[in-house]
Amino acid sequence: MTYSAHILSFLKSLHLPGRLPNGIMAMNPYQNKATFALCEKFYRKYYNNCHQRHILIGINPGRFGAGITGIPFTDPVKLQEECGITNDLPKKRELSADFIYRVIKAHGGNEGFFGQFYIGSVSPLGFTKGGKNLNYYDDPKLLKSLAPFVTDTIKKQIRFGVNTERAYCIGEGKNFQFLSRLNREHGFFKSIIPLPHPRFIMQYRRKKVDAYIQHYLNELNGGRSSMP
Repeated sequence: MTYSAHILSFLKSLHLPGRLPNGIMAMNPYQNKATFALCEKFYRKYYNNCHQRHILIGINPGRFGAGITGIPFTDPVKLQEECGITNDLPKKRELSADFIYRVIKAHGGNEGFFGQFYIGSVSPLGFTKGGKNLNYYDDPKLLKSLAPFVTDTIKKQIRFGVNTERAYCIGEGKNFQFLSRLNREHGFFKSIIPLPHPRFIMQYRRKKVDAYIQHYLNELNGGRSSMP
């Protein structure tokens, strides 16, 4: 099977076992036929081979990015303008997508980047509470209930052909802490390298965005660097 075939089979089969805590709703864009068709176009365009890749692991899909496109850190604008995949989705931009695609461009472009890297999430399904995005770690009951699901989905994604020498965690705080704990328990990767979250960069460190892009490039190219 090609990388794209593994990914699409995985996405199509995603479902949450059990019930969520009261007031929390799951986002599963892959149940929408139009969204899944966009995923098919994207992954067959960039992952239609059997090459091994390093994984970047985000938090979980948000309402304006992967929550509607099905593709991590890719909003409808980036999907159309940067990936050439036309879509009828509302053209709302996501700050995190803006940063990630600047990194991708600085790395050499879509073909080269996606040929080396696969972007996933600790939880491949997103969550909302009161109509707002909810990170999986923001609710203790949700976090506890998701641990088996997360463990299972990480194992499945590794089987796509993920290089387990090192993984990259998008988010240096709670996402990195939780992923590191799971990694100690299950030994998914030899090392996990934390990266600052794009939303934090774009909201609070925008004046240093070029330095953060270079920091990402240094880490993704196998070197270690620190932010000034």
